Amino acid sequence: MLAEDQTMLRGALAALLGLEPDLVIIGEAANGREAHRLAQQLKPDVIVTDIEMPEMTGLEFAAAIKDNGLAAKVVILTTFARPGYLRRALDAGARGYLLKERPASELAEAIRRVHAGLRAIDPELAAEAWNTEDDPLTDRERHILRRAGDGQSSADIAAELRLSEGTVRNYLSEAIAKLGAANRVDAARIARQRGWL
Repeated sequence: MLAEDQTMLRGALAALLGLEPDLVIIGEAANGREAHRLAQQLKPDVIVTDIEMPEMTGLEFAAAIKDNGLAAKVVILTTFARPGYLRRALDAGARGYLLKERPASELAEAIRRVHAGLRAIDPELAAEAWNTEDDPLTDRERHILRRAGDGQSSADIAAELRLSEGTVRNYLSEAIAKLGAANRVDAARIARQRGWL
């Protein structure tokens, strides 16, 4: 199954992988929530997903697959060559992490490896990932900081997450302090640069 919000890229991936005699695309999704619904319905063996998608990120989607006990194995396909993302992907249960710049043949081989129970991770990125600092943010701080970095107000974030505005401000203050940032926008920028958002 493919989860990618860019229609042209999703179509190209489906066409290229469809040329492989042993791979069958059984579903395609344009956002994380749709992907989650389809995964529960179709029960694919392997899911190839982007990280940045609307409604639910690829990392949140991978964690939901793991938390719901679905047997599907997740391969993250992304433009983000950031060690922080790789570490978070592995923590979320992903079995593969490849960059979109790699040839389609490598993605096909990664899908086969992951299906066989192995991992498929860009080796240079894997080596770099273990030499970076740990993400100090909690999941809740990360979710709130991502929304704040996208320009949402504390009131909007509070309403969306069913929290009080004071609680949202407290989470933002904690994240700002942990990152040594000047404000919420600076904190979001720092976290994104390090691959933590």
